[in-house]
Amino acid sequence: MSSRTVIRGGLVVTASDELHADVLIEDGRVAALAASGTPAAGAFAAERVIDATGKYVIPGGVDGHTHMEMPFGGTYAADTFETGTRAAAWGGTTTIVDFAIQGVGRSLREGLDAWHAKAEGNCAIDYGFHMIVSDVTGETLKEMDLLVEEGVTSFKQFMAYPGVFYSDDGQILRAMQRAAGNGGLIMMHAENGIAIDVLVEQALARGETDPRFHGEVRKALLEAEATHRAIRLAQVAGAPLYVVHVSATETVAELTRARDEGLPVFGETCPQYLFLSTDNLAEPGFEGAKYVCSTPLRPEEHQAALWRGLRTNDLQVVSTDHCPFCFTGQKELGRGDFSKIPNGMPGVENRMDLLHQAVVDGHIGRRRWIEIACATPARMFGLYPKKGTIAPGADADIVVYDPHAEQVVSAETHHMNVDYSAYEGRRITGRVETVLSRGEPVVTEREYTGRKGHGVYTPRATCQYLN
Repeated sequence: MSSRTVIRGGLVVTASDELHADVLIEDGRVAALAASGTPAAGAFAAERVIDATGKYVIPGGVDGHTHMEMPFGGTYAADTFETGTRAAAWGGTTTIVDFAIQGVGRSLREGLDAWHAKAEGNCAIDYGFHMIVSDVTGETLKEMDLLVEEGVTSFKQFMAYPGVFYSDDGQILRAMQRAAGNGGLIMMHAENGIAIDVLVEQALARGETDPRFHGEVRKALLEAEATHRAIRLAQVAGAPLYVVHVSATETVAELTRARDEGLPVFGETCPQYLFLSTDNLAEPGFEGAKYVCSTPLRPEEHQAALWRGLRTNDLQVVSTDHCPFCFTGQKELGRGDFSKIPNGMPGVENRMDLLHQAVVDGHIGRRRWIEIACATPARMFGLYPKKGTIAPGADADIVVYDPHAEQVVSAETHHMNVDYSAYEGRRITGRVETVLSRGEPVVTEREYTGRKGHGVYTPRATCQYLN
């Protein structure tokens, strides 16, 4: 039996167009669009009709950077794939790409299988995987080819965290050379971890143990230096590069320069860098621990460069780096030593709303909102046009969004499995009303109607943003 839904009367907003149109959905995919009020639209017939009058009809968000159930610093990220994908849906995100982790001395396959086991049958929305490469060996490099063939087409390396995920320049170069050959995309956590560890040791020796010192030792210059190094290594290897969680003016400058040279270099930033700052890290008592993540929050003056980069397309994507740890019992592991605070913040539920607030505030336009949150991440990670747009043949991952509703962000009302909100008390204009994932209602007029296991693993093509 085929099932049909019509969304009537809304303003359809994609990365390229805005039009008042009705959307016909059949068997989980977009079947047709027709201008509202025309005979063609009037001919759309369906069992389920959603009235979107006065609302936006937008593609479901694609969050290309999440860490559900991630082990870090002796604990685990507080959101499971079940709770995290449910929260994502509440926030208007219908696809996540999470990170499977290779253990040192283990195979990529073993890490990928472990993450499949965590996610399978538990997700409310569709998901894919990147692969964190922690141990570059001859076998690892061969495995990269196999993973690309089966739809894991991006590989993350770390210039930070010596002794955990760290890769040296030689290992990075080898992986980039392999990616140049197999079509994979190298994603880089660009911070000079060796130098940072020296600064951490020196700060602690001086008795500088509070959360705010996390931001002071992980210097913007060491993010920019690592970014520069990653760009030049990728250039030597002939490989594209995607720099994750860009936080600093100096880093944007490195990316801009490389792109002006015509290099296939891309950058993402995250809402925490656009809306929060070192003022949060310096909150009294131990409150600053809530805002400890890496790269760290920067002084407020860095925000202008990030917004400018998003407007000029020197930054292409906003992801969340969602990696929540509860304040009580998890963040508290670092009382008396900021280097022991688990690094990460919650945000998978807040991204689409915060970026709509950026539209309201005049930082970006409506179509750019959809471009950086839906279309470009889908293209960057080989999911387009199945995900990231509203067009015939695309998956019916669609959000009815009320641009006039007002809300106050709070841990009291969010759905992430964490005991605080990084945006507590913030007033936002705009709110998700209804969410469809492959045509199935996951959120219906602000009520959760989804189920765990609806979300399926989605293999990805190679990067579609290079063409």
